[in-house]
Amino acid sequence: MNFQFIAQSFLWTGITVGCYVIGLGVCRAARHNALANPVLIAMTLVAVLLYMTGTPYAHYFRATWTLTFLLAPATVALGVPLAKNLAHVRRSLRGVILGLLAGSVVSMVSGVFLVRLLGGSKGVAMAMLPKAVTTPIAISVAAQIGGQPALTASLAIAGGVIAAITLRAVLAGMKITNEHAAGLAAGTAGSGIAAAHVAKIGDGPAAFAAIGIGLNGMLTALLAPWIASFFY
Repeated sequence: MNFQFIAQSFLWTGITVGCYVIGLGVCRAARHNALANPVLIAMTLVAVLLYMTGTPYAHYFRATWTLTFLLAPATVALGVPLAKNLAHVRRSLRGVILGLLAGSVVSMVSGVFLVRLLGGSKGVAMAMLPKAVTTPIAISVAAQIGGQPALTASLAIAGGVIAAITLRAVLAGMKITNEHAAGLAAGTAGSGIAAAHVAKIGDGPAAFAAIGIGLNGMLTALLAPWIASFFY
């Protein structure tokens, strides 16, 4: 690593963390309104700064490699509340399996169907297929089935933000009040971003969110090639 790269890494990593801190402040000021999502605010601020400075995204991605590296242990950390609530998870195993299977399949099929309905290309459809899983898995799956990994990463992040913003309203509209169901839905539909959002409620929702992230990633990796071959 040369000095310039190290300086750029410190600069953009600091800017990204600073933007997230601003997002947290806005979220608190808005009394944790769902629309004041700190991740969405941070993404918007960083995007504006990249545009204003003319910095290519590829350069920013390389400069913030430490944050990308920390995604893995941050996701694994969700295993702590899972271990604490293992007994409750076992009692709810049948519902968890059915919910995961339904959520995973519907997410993949609906994504591909929507792209085909709007006349999108196969590459876009395959990028859309694994959109609901955590970003590292989504990128790997997309590359294997002929999708565009960069687009998949953007869709996975955007999907997580949308899930975090709309989750409570959707569950309230469906009269679902069980916090564990909210955790499972967040992990299955919105991966890490939405899971972090519901983890604030308590260890129980965080445990079910961890299950949603892990098992949905596994199901998507197993089923994605078969669903892709069915449509193309």
